[in-house]
Amino acid sequence: MSRLGPCLRPRPLLPGPWAAPRDPRRVSVAASLRRGPAGSGTASATGMEELLSRSVPPLPPYETKEKAPPPAERLSAEFVRYYRALEAGPPRAELLTRLARDFGVDHGRVAEFSAKVLQAREQQREPGALLQAEDRLRYYLNPRYRGLFQHLGRLEGGLRFLVELRGDLVEGLATKAVDGPHVKEMNGVLRNMLSEWFSTGFLNLERVTWQSPCEVLQKISDSEAVHPVRNWVDMKRRVGSYRRCYFFSHCAIPGEPLIVLHVALTSDVSSSIQAIVKEVPPLETEDTDKITTAIFYSISLTQQGLQGVELGTYLIKRVVKELQKELPQIKAFSTLSPIPGFTKWLVGLLSSQTKEPEGNELFTESEWQEISEITGDSTTETLKKLLNNNEWVRSEKLVKVLHSPFMRLCAWYLYGEKHRGYALNPVANFHLQNGSVMWRINWMADTSPRGISASCGMMVNYRYFLEDTASNSAAYLETKQIKASEQVLSLVSQFQQNSKL
Repeated sequence: MSRLGPCLRPRPLLPGPWAAPRDPRRVSVAASLRRGPAGSGTASATGMEELLSRSVPPLPPYETKEKAPPPAERLSAEFVRYYRALEAGPPRAELLTRLARDFGVDHGRVAEFSAKVLQAREQQREPGALLQAEDRLRYYLNPRYRGLFQHLGRLEGGLRFLVELRGDLVEGLATKAVDGPHVKEMNGVLRNMLSEWFSTGFLNLERVTWQSPCEVLQKISDSEAVHPVRNWVDMKRRVGSYRRCYFFSHCAIPGEPLIVLHVALTSDVSSSIQAIVKEVPPLETEDTDKITTAIFYSISLTQQGLQGVELGTYLIKRVVKELQKELPQIKAFSTLSPIPGFTKWLVGLLSSQTKEPEGNELFTESEWQEISEITGDSTTETLKKLLNNNEWVRSEKLVKVLHSPFMRLCAWYLYGEKHRGYALNPVANFHLQNGSVMWRINWMADTSPRGISASCGMMVNYRYFLEDTASNSAAYLETKQIKASEQVLSLVSQFQQNSKL
């Protein structure tokens, strides 16, 4: 990012947890905690086992679970210091792997009480006995590391640390730095715990303005993952007139943006992102008579450790209520959303097609003839190269001839391509789960290099008709039915008529 002015300092977007440690004090602290050979630079297995044995509380017997004293706070704090002192990479990966593998569920107890539940059912004992047997089984299904996470969450700053730790887990699983069923299970347990701790009752909605603290503006700028902030003028525009920016913070982490939503206030449903994020001085005073529509054009999670924790849905709902109170004349709520993955999907389709022109199944005969004349190639190879390097947008003729086929292909990608019966595209799946309508696909809506690379420049509006969102959401989740407009359905029909997939 270029210069951001006196109060905004350029920083990396999301520092990778497996990168080299930034704090030089880590090395000295880590050295004091390690048991390995002097200067070895890694934590020994013995030292790590001793640390985990001290920090992870044993699961007390079922009969004394309410009376068992909590472990000393210093033990949880020691774990935090030890973990943060470890160098990123293999040392942290090893600790997380050992924690997941050696401090999970007692499978012997689980088998024992599973048998007792089955026995109670077979003997048709009174309901109270069966329920108690089930409660015992449920208790012993808790992994030991869950107790550590619970105690860490009670420390001052502990919740922030757990978000950081899960960020390491998510990153490690993605890069295969950590792997295996035990680690994946621990990741799911911690995600579920964070989902409870970050439920709506603990979240605060905050609006960002140019008068917000510089640190907040910097974090909002750094975390923008959809349409990167270019400079301080751009940032000022995004929190100025005809714009709104909101984020959720947590009562235990005040002032820290967890997820950010950008909104444009317009007179109609926008079909191009350029008009929203263009670089113009934010000097114009708002005329509320011109505001009839709210466009949600970017939502970004700032904490990798909160992936999979439901925050975006609640943020949109809260912002809708906030806007209705501030600007009751707003009648339309819509997104202008990217379509990540479309270009990759399309290139994959082209690769699967026969190289003979008469075998093409994505374009009509006349369309392919025009494309071949422009590219000088009767196979799909040149077109694939042009899509991969974004060069196709330099040809006005090619942009024109690809308009119709790419629109219907995109409609099918959004509406027809599925994963377990739901929309394959993650952005579509998110908004459809929230009860929106797939309303309009827009050609050349994002002409930035990122927009061309990801979705051939196309974007889509998901409309939120507030009176129908609950029923739309239920229909999608229960029957996998996608609510779509006539434009989208017409494009899907054209795809089915002209393609043979």
